[in-house]
Amino acid sequence: MRKLALLLSALMLAALMVPGLALAQAKEIKLGAIYPLTGGAAAEGRELRAGVELAVEIANNVMAGIDMDMAKNAGIKSLGGAKITVIFKDHQGNPQLGADLAKKLIEDDKVVGILGCYHSSVTKTVAAVCERFEIPMINDSSTSPALTKSGFKWFWRTTPHDTQFTKDLFEFMKGLTEGKAKGVPAVPMAEIKTLAAACEKTEWGTNVSETIKQFAGEYKFDLAANLLYAAKSPDLSAEVQSLKAANPGAMLFASYTSDAILMMKTLQSMKASPKLLWGQDAGFEAPEFVSTLGDLTVGVLTRTVFTPQVAQVKKVAGQVNELYKKKTGIDLSGPSARSFTGLQAWVHVLEKAGSTEPKAIQAAANAITIPGEQLVVPWFGIKFANMGDDIGQNTLGTGMIGQYQKKGDKITLEIVYPFDLATSNMVYPFKGF
Repeated sequence: MRKLALLLSALMLAALMVPGLALAQAKEIKLGAIYPLTGGAAAEGRELRAGVELAVEIANNVMAGIDMDMAKNAGIKSLGGAKITVIFKDHQGNPQLGADLAKKLIEDDKVVGILGCYHSSVTKTVAAVCERFEIPMINDSSTSPALTKSGFKWFWRTTPHDTQFTKDLFEFMKGLTEGKAKGVPAVPMAEIKTLAAACEKTEWGTNVSETIKQFAGEYKFDLAANLLYAAKSPDLSAEVQSLKAANPGAMLFASYTSDAILMMKTLQSMKASPKLLWGQDAGFEAPEFVSTLGDLTVGVLTRTVFTPQVAQVKKVAGQVNELYKKKTGIDLSGPSARSFTGLQAWVHVLEKAGSTEPKAIQAAANAITIPGEQLVVPWFGIKFANMGDDIGQNTLGTGMIGQYQKKGDKITLEIVYPFDLATSNMVYPFKGF
C-alpha cells in the first residue's frame, strides 16, 4: 500500500510539473457576461449576447471559413484545448443589480472573469466589484471616458470611448466644410457652426455632454444649447423647443432607445430642420430605431464601430457577418460586433496567460497585442494602455460615422466617415421634418 501511495504521489507531482498534463485537466473556462437582456435596452442586449455566443462557437471549434487565429484551435490551446462557457446575466439597466450579479458570478459560479455591460453606469459598479475581488473584467461596449480614468487594475476596455467618438464627429464636420465628404461640395461653415445638444442625464450621457462642450471649443463651433434631460422621459417637448430656439445647423444627441425614438417623433411634430442630425450610437443604432421610425431615419448620422459595408474593406468581417446572419437573420451591428470582439479579446488573453489564475490573466491583458487583421471591426488592433491617465483603454481602436440611407425599399447604414472608407455619397442637408 505504501508503494502504491508513493506511486500516486509521484504521478500527481509529475502532473503539476508537466504543463501539458496539468492543463489537460482544464476542460472548461467559465466567464460571466452581464447585459441588459430585458428592459429598455433589451434589443441591444439580445445582439450583445448573440455576438458573444458566435465568438464562443468559433473559439471552441475549428472553423475553416473564418480567417482568424481563434477559429483554428478548438478551445484555448495553451490550456489544453479548454472550452469557454459563458454564463449570461440580465442587469436590466440597473447599476446595483449589475453589482449584485457580478458578486454572484464570482462567488457562486466561480467565473474567471467578466464581460459587459453596455450601460456605462452598470459597468462602473460591476468594475468596482471586480476590483474588490481582483477578478479581471473586459468591457466591450461602454463608452464613458471616466471608466478608464478610475485607476482600476482589473479593468480593460476594447471599444473606443466617447472622447474618440466625439472627436470623430468634429473631424467629420470640419472635413465637411473642406469638401472631403463623398458626393457633397464644401459646406459653408456658417451653415453648421451653431450646435445644439441634448444628452440623457446618466453616467454615459453626462460625459458625452461634457465632451461635446470640450470639442466645440477646440474646433471653434458655437454650442448654443447643451441640455441634460432625465432618461426615459415621457415627454421631450420642452427640450426640443429649447433646441429649436437655438436655431442650430447641427443637432447632437446621446440617448438610449426609447428616448432616441421619442426625440425623433418630437422633432418631427415640432418641425425641426437642422442641416445635420447626429446620435452617439446607443438608441440611434438600435434595431427598433429603424423598425419603428422607418423613413424618418433617412439622413440621420450615428457614430458606430461596424456596418455590414465594412466587409468591403475587411474580408474577415464579411466572413463573420455571413455566419452571424445565418444564425440570427440579421447583420452584425455596433453592439454585436463589439461584444464579439470583447469575447475574442478574452480568448487572446487566456491564450497568452496559459492559466486561469487572476494574476496571470492580469499580466497577459497588460501585455497583449491583437492585430487589426484578426478583428471584424475596422480598428488597428487591440493593445491596452498600462500607463498614463487612461489605464486599460485600447489604444488602437477607431470610430466611424454612418448615415441611414434608403436603397430601394431598404434602409441601410452607409459609412460616411472616415472619408476614405465612405461606401456611399453622403445625403446633405438632412431633409428635416
